[in-house]
Amino acid sequence: MTRAQWLRAAAGLAALPLGAFATQAQERAPAKPRMATRPIPSSSEALPVIGCGTWVGFGHAPDSTEYNRLPGVLDALFDAGGTMLDSSPMYGRAEQTTGELLAASKDRAKAFLATKVWTRGREAGIAQMEQSFAHLQAERIDLMQVHNLVDWRTQLATLRDWKARGRIRYLGITHYTASAFGDVEAVLRAEKLDFLQINYSIDDREVEKRLLPLAAERGVAVIVNQPFGGGGLLRGLRDKPLPAWAADIGATSWAQVLLKFTLSHPAVTCVIPGTSRPEHMADNARAGSGPVPDAAFWRRHAASVRG
Repeated sequence: MTRAQWLRAAAGLAALPLGAFATQAQERAPAKPRMATRPIPSSSEALPVIGCGTWVGFGHAPDSTEYNRLPGVLDALFDAGGTMLDSSPMYGRAEQTTGELLAASKDRAKAFLATKVWTRGREAGIAQMEQSFAHLQAERIDLMQVHNLVDWRTQLATLRDWKARGRIRYLGITHYTASAFGDVEAVLRAEKLDFLQINYSIDDREVEKRLLPLAAERGVAVIVNQPFGGGGLLRGLRDKPLPAWAADIGATSWAQVLLKFTLSHPAVTCVIPGTSRPEHMADNARAGSGPVPDAAFWRRHAASVRG
């Protein structure tokens, strides 16, 4: 190239709009994996498979170091395509924190808000749920759940009325104690529900026997809590190298391995690992894309997941 040719080429580059280089770089960059969704059986609405639980992680006071990290958790959730934020009046100030963060977020409309009623008596239940609406700064809540089946007959009657009036979109029940699974089964059989929230992890598989198949049979969406075995399982795996087979399912961390296990059950709709750290939320969310192994895969490999 002669000097004159070089100068003409440089002039041509200078004439390009500044955004052209960024646009070209974006075109060359690999596309961000899309988080998978699964349908809510009662409506066919698509729900992203990874959400965020607010127990412990969102219970911090304003201006604390932990609180100041939480906007980044919401950003990581929404940026990855997740929507569900699950809370409860029994989680300290988690509902209030969630409402404050969403009020300050440009992505408020993306949130699928879930919380719970956890008290006895009709009037007490109504008062508690009204407080949840205030704490969450919400005119409508997507999912209201009877927490641990406390006075479930009374509370479900109110929830059905509120659903009919449009105050909530879905209703459900929750539990986490294996000794109560018989009661959970009875309610699932007797009542028309949209959601069941239950604990399920690779080291806690009791729900596979009856509850997950029954939820699928009854057309009830399943939210999984405690996918890390209450945290103990993940802590035990932290310093253990990932097995070679993790790459086969697109997992780059133990958290993703454990989340992909829960998602491998076809009855599961959404998993809600809790965290107060943006980097952990981003890592969790990556489990929502890529391959989901089948039951045969876990029969071969589950035994190697040991803390």
